[in-house]
Amino acid sequence: MAKKVAVIGAGVSGLISLKCCVDEGLEPTCFERTEDIGGLWRFKENVEDGRASIYHSVITNTSKEMSCFSDFPMPEDFPNFLHNSKLLEYFRIFAKKFDLLKYIQFQTTVVSVKKHPDFASSGQWEVSTQSNGKEQHAVFDAVMVCSGHHIQPHLPLKSFPGIERFKGQYFHSRQYKHPAGFEGKRILVVGIGNSAVDIASELSKKASQVFISTRHGAWVMSRISEDGYPWDMVFHTRFSTMLRNVLPRTVVKWMMEQQMNRWFNHENYGLVPQNKYLMKEPVLNDDLPSRVLYGAIKVKTRVKELTETAAVFDDGTVEEDIDVIVFATGYTFSFPFLEDSLVKVEDNRVSLYKSMFPPHLEKPTLACLGLIQPLGSIFPTVELQARWATRVFKGLCSLPSESTMKMDIVERNEKRIDLFGKSQSQILQTNYIDYLDELALEIGVKPDLISLFFKDPKLAVKLYFGPCNSYQYRLVGPGQWEGARNAILTQKQRILKPLKTRSLKPSSNNPASFLLKILGLLAIVLAFFFQLQWF
Repeated sequence: MAKKVAVIGAGVSGLISLKCCVDEGLEPTCFERTEDIGGLWRFKENVEDGRASIYHSVITNTSKEMSCFSDFPMPEDFPNFLHNSKLLEYFRIFAKKFDLLKYIQFQTTVVSVKKHPDFASSGQWEVSTQSNGKEQHAVFDAVMVCSGHHIQPHLPLKSFPGIERFKGQYFHSRQYKHPAGFEGKRILVVGIGNSAVDIASELSKKASQVFISTRHGAWVMSRISEDGYPWDMVFHTRFSTMLRNVLPRTVVKWMMEQQMNRWFNHENYGLVPQNKYLMKEPVLNDDLPSRVLYGAIKVKTRVKELTETAAVFDDGTVEEDIDVIVFATGYTFSFPFLEDSLVKVEDNRVSLYKSMFPPHLEKPTLACLGLIQPLGSIFPTVELQARWATRVFKGLCSLPSESTMKMDIVERNEKRIDLFGKSQSQILQTNYIDYLDELALEIGVKPDLISLFFKDPKLAVKLYFGPCNSYQYRLVGPGQWEGARNAILTQKQRILKPLKTRSLKPSSNNPASFLLKILGLLAIVLAFFFQLQWF
């Protein structure tokens, strides 16, 4: 008899969890408190309690080839970075393709998840839900928590003396939907994350002046990288990850600084991070530098205090006549349906083995998915989490001892602080490819590059020097997909397809142009040599 699995939430994590359950022959039931799928990525005009909220203009920061599920590439005519409505369309296509909607109970809230009386031997859970005023109870063999961590706004008003006497409007970025209604306003945006910069850039086209207040600064990257390719296709390769892992930390940090300043000098724009040698997640925004250059946005230091109409900053400067303050100060998260004895949130972090499993349970039948912030796309990350969790539930993969898991949690946290710092915004941070490979090893789907170099050198080169996307984890092992190799070798055409909307004659790669390139390279080398001789 198939094991029954409760999946809480029908966002990205919930949808891929359903598919993984079905793939492993489990019997899932998904409880979604709203009327539709999509979670964070389903835009609604009104903010709803207990549900993630986004603004209308949100576009993905990770490209389609790096964000799709491992055996279901996005349509080649989809743009490389997707508006939230386009991403939701992909989720709908995915859910329809794998017939996932039949497993979801909509407008059903999970009230509590408790251990069954014989949990020590059965590992079962009692799940209580509420729908249309009626409460129901059911027993499940395992539970997958997919409720997300962008629901409860973090609004530290006590850190802003004078906020009680400020006469203007203020709100958390969660409340922001459109720039309409902010015309001619003087607006202060507090924070320097992706939402803060997006909102500031959008409002600066309507407002009379926008200010961004940041304590620590941030690296800002464009979505467009070398030769116009998406940034993550260039940044996230096994080769570059190997270099970052083996080179001395000082060298890696110097290289990172050089790379981040290639687009514009962050110091000149007042954006350079306070501790620029921490490997913090960069902000992805294509507009901010130009908006600063126009004077539409001014970057300020931390807010020291507020008056009735003004903001006083740490450096002593004052900006008068502030009409609106937008607090883009992040989120906290909790699991109101779980007892603290199961998963306890302290200082906005939870102690989970590999960011998934509570280490103290007698049976590993509870997994939390998506409680992580990789330096890359979250979608392939939660997919590997779901693939591993479902195999653990089936007994095909096992977890180490409680003491080993607790030791790993401590070591992982120490490493995180060393790499990313102690800031609340970095609590869920992790290295992207390293974490994916960790999960892949547990499942048995990490590609063996050495043997592949002998069997299929063309593919091996693509895997090592090309973008590390989810298809790599379908080449071998459980869940192997016969289309994975072709998906890897044809990803370039899916990148270029939506760009080439104007017919052009093929450019000629004649020998003369190649010779000119060689001669130009030689000229540069000679010029460099003679320059050294001169000095």
